[in-house]
Amino acid sequence: MEQPIGHEVRLNLSFAAALDSVTGALQKEGFGVLTRIDVSATFKDKLGRDFRPCVILGACNPPLAHAALSNDARVGLFLPCNVVLEQRQDGVWASLVNPEVMLGVGSLAQNPELRRVACDARARFERVASSLQQA
Repeated sequence: MEQPIGHEVRLNLSFAAALDSVTGALQKEGFGVLTRIDVSATFKDKLGRDFRPCVILGACNPPLAHAALSNDARVGLFLPCNVVLEQRQDGVWASLVNPEVMLGVGSLAQNPELRRVACDARARFERVASSLQQA
């Protein structure tokens, strides 16, 4: 059975409050936000086009990243782990990547240490998603 590429959670919050909630939930699981891409502002600035509110957060858990990169530097091609927060017609949604899918490609998929790290990261993102559903 194919794994989902991530988890989606609808938040009953304003966009700004949802951004704070997502960031806080990530921090509780040991993730810091390394990058914050305001997609709508970038499209407006670079293309002159309006776009729904959308932010891509690049999240990193330093111990997990260290373990993965120490094992195989090519993991860096998939880091940081992305979380997308976007305004849709039916509300604000958070989409969190599934690290097991990211590291389940090519020769990385055969590495037991990377599978362990990816499994740990997936479990953490699942807890983030669960906490957001309860918010």
